[in-house]
Amino acid sequence: MNFKRFWAVFVCRNWEFLRDRSTLTWNFLFPLSLIAGFAVAFSGPGLALYKVGVLGDAAGGGESTFFQARHVRFIPVADLSVALPKVERHQLDMLIDPAGRRYWINDESPKGYVLERVLRGSDAPATFAKQTVSGRAIRYVDWIAPGILAMNMMFSCLFGVGYVIVRYRKSGMLKRLKATPLTPLEFLSAQVVSRLWLILATTALVFAGTDGVIGFPMHGSYLDLGIVFLVGAISLISLGLIVAARTTSEEVAAGVLNLLSWPMTFLSGVWFSLEGVHPVLQQCAQLAPLTHIIDAARAIMIDGAGLAAISGHLLALSAMSVGFMVVGAWLFRWE
Repeated sequence: MNFKRFWAVFVCRNWEFLRDRSTLTWNFLFPLSLIAGFAVAFSGPGLALYKVGVLGDAAGGGESTFFQARHVRFIPVADLSVALPKVERHQLDMLIDPAGRRYWINDESPKGYVLERVLRGSDAPATFAKQTVSGRAIRYVDWIAPGILAMNMMFSCLFGVGYVIVRYRKSGMLKRLKATPLTPLEFLSAQVVSRLWLILATTALVFAGTDGVIGFPMHGSYLDLGIVFLVGAISLISLGLIVAARTTSEEVAAGVLNLLSWPMTFLSGVWFSLEGVHPVLQQCAQLAPLTHIIDAARAIMIDGAGLAAISGHLLALSAMSVGFMVVGAWLFRWE
């Protein structure tokens, strides 16, 4: 190996990176902004490891050491019929009724088991009676499966369209296409439809394969679930088009796409329920397409909801799709 040639290429690449101000700036701003954002979102003593719903006033059983346990968040609930499904679906790890001396846990929930042991080992009266949650106990894998499918679809939509178009622009392919009769609408529509059917086909194959091995509950319609993923994929692809509209650097595009995707991953309820978190975070989560996709898919698969029951999520996704598409088409430039 010739060291001089190696050194020349090494120095050139360093200067290329340092002179690309947008990339250099993004490499500093992205991690700082991400860390700062999560520091603000999860500020305080830390996220509670366990969530216990308390019928009535959460401070009503404060005299017991159980209600003073660390790392447990006690959430007041007023309606038993609303709270019980949350125990079934791992949104609450336990539901307790201090006045009625009873509690509910999901036998499939490891956190529920731990909380039951803590309750029995506290100085709470031994008269607390265990109740069985109504309906079929939902496994954690049943609850998390729609979130994983939607998250995988999100990454494919954002990076499969946004990153690819930026690469086309950087390589000069878009500049050559500009000289043809091809219009921006035709080009963008072809990109959207191509990515759309590939994502839907991939998601269907992944769902069928994992369902054959694990066996997910499916109480709703497969057609309704397909409609949710269809509308959701369109909204995510449209969001990716905004990033690709004028970006010329692949590094900047990757940073912006990560800035969009990772907060959605953590704040859309993929891995854990947002039940009990700060109301501001819950409101912010409603601005993300991924939140509506996951909530609608879980409602269909676990609750057997129909299109009428999830119409709010479909309307939100449709409005986002139109808005993202209009902004992306308006910002798009060939060069």
